[in-house]
Amino acid sequence: MLWNTWDRMKLSRLYSHNPDIFEPIEFQPGLNVVMAEIRLPENRKKDTHNLGKTTLGLLLDYVLLMGRDKRFFLVKHAERFSGFVFFLEIELGDASHVTIRRGTDEATKISFKRHQSPRQDFSTLPTDEWDHQDVPFERAKELLDGLLDWRALEPWSFRKGLGYLLRSQNDYQDVFQLKKFAGSHAEWKPFLAHILGFDATLVKEHYEKEKAVEEKQAQEDVIRRELGGTTIGDISKIDGLLLLKQAEAEKKQKLIDAFDFRSEDKNATRGVVDNIDEQIASLNAERYSLNKNRKKIVSSLTEDEILFNPDEAQRIFQEAGVLFSGQIKKDFQQLITFNRSITEERRQFLQEELEEIDARLKPLSAELNALGKKRSDALSFLSGSDVFIKYKQVSEDIIALRADILGLERQRGFLHRLQELRAEVRTLGEKKAQLQGQIEADVEKKNADAESVFSAIRLFFNEIVEEVIDRKGLLSVAPNNDGHLEFKAEILDDSGNATSADLGHTYRKLLCIAFDLAIVRAHINDKYPRFVYHDGAFEALDPRKKENLAGVLHRYADLGLQPIITLLDSELPPLPEGAAPLFKNEEIVLTLHDEGEQGRIFKMKTF
Repeated sequence: MLWNTWDRMKLSRLYSHNPDIFEPIEFQPGLNVVMAEIRLPENRKKDTHNLGKTTLGLLLDYVLLMGRDKRFFLVKHAERFSGFVFFLEIELGDASHVTIRRGTDEATKISFKRHQSPRQDFSTLPTDEWDHQDVPFERAKELLDGLLDWRALEPWSFRKGLGYLLRSQNDYQDVFQLKKFAGSHAEWKPFLAHILGFDATLVKEHYEKEKAVEEKQAQEDVIRRELGGTTIGDISKIDGLLLLKQAEAEKKQKLIDAFDFRSEDKNATRGVVDNIDEQIASLNAERYSLNKNRKKIVSSLTEDEILFNPDEAQRIFQEAGVLFSGQIKKDFQQLITFNRSITEERRQFLQEELEEIDARLKPLSAELNALGKKRSDALSFLSGSDVFIKYKQVSEDIIALRADILGLERQRGFLHRLQELRAEVRTLGEKKAQLQGQIEADVEKKNADAESVFSAIRLFFNEIVEEVIDRKGLLSVAPNNDGHLEFKAEILDDSGNATSADLGHTYRKLLCIAFDLAIVRAHINDKYPRFVYHDGAFEALDPRKKENLAGVLHRYADLGLQPIITLLDSELPPLPEGAAPLFKNEEIVLTLHDEGEQGRIFKMKTF
């Protein structure tokens, strides 16, 4: 038993304020054909003819509140269409009608008119007589959604399903993913699951949980970068350091609060006696030892000089009348040379040791000077009579401690947030896994249920494919390893195996047409639109298959649906002499031709 308004929810009339340029199109309740005739022989071999058969679907989408697209012909050629106003009359489920008014100059201001009688012309109706005048665009979509009342699409709006009702040439590349669904799968797969009869809430929530996990993980990455090399394992160490710093800060704060620095004086004294003085004494001892060794090395280097000169000794001996033979002089010179060779090696070692001592003495002096200043400051603290100097110093210590505490608390906060995020990711992951299991169970149940909506769509889809090309067509839906639904439309061979025939453009278009028709038919008892538009439905099909497809379209029209197709007259299959034409005259709602501007959908020069 069909729903009592099975012959409603259809397109009724499309017209403009200027019928001389754009003539009204009166849609029939059943099959509607837009025929483009190529009458000039020179145009028969052209791929495109600019007559406007494709433009009809674009116009329908526009008046049904399509968003702005700079590539859209009314926007791209705004100067040509300035001042145009279009009207679309739609039959509603209660047998009443609604007319939508949308212009080109103020495309975001929409008007609506409810009326009982069809085929009305409101192109000259004053603005104040419209039920809703110049409604802002987003509000207009909400209002039209309520007027159309296509409840079977809920919770999605009427715009979501129009892609499967108005197939353009760009939407034949994929049966399921339309051109406007080029973004994330989360934008269209839940809706597709819904109209196929699956639990779309599970699919939608699964994508939401997946997105939430990705967002949490991105936050984790940000926090890890903030922490640098700090890890979760360091939180105990940070808590310990924080505890010590806080205790020290509290202790110093009590000193300031009591204005009593005896404890601070005591600590300073301990620092002077036990630390600074010991360091100074140790360094002084080291400097004394180094200076002593340096003095010895300098002395040794001086003593190693050989002052005896054999030539001078010979002259003195000659003056004294003492014989100083050449052999003795030679022996002395050899002795000096030998001693010098030994001494030179020793001098080299001494020189290196001297350089090391000098290198150590310089920083040692700097250390002693620094410790001396530190000792002086500490003694000044002890002996200072101005208590405010002590107050200032302890206050500065507290400021430094508080800065350290803030840094540690910030680190601890990051680490705690990181722990929370990891817990949230685990929880979300568990929920996501649970949803995946529910999706798998739902898909399995709907696949196996012969009475499910999906089973009905499968049967209707196969029926159309088999009637047109004598091959079985198979729709299948299954979740992948990530829990995402994968949709397939295939053509089977005689053995029931998938073939590559569906990969060709011709059969891919047929699969799209069969899919759209099957969905509309499966929802014939629901509040769901009855019209479905296909541009270039017959392109590239064999003659016999075109006849078969025409038979399918007629049969679906008899069921109460409203198929709308466009085609070239050259795409009509040859018929035997005396046979009835493929389409009746009343089914051809618009005829276009290439004999001048009057043959185009817009009776103007091509654009």
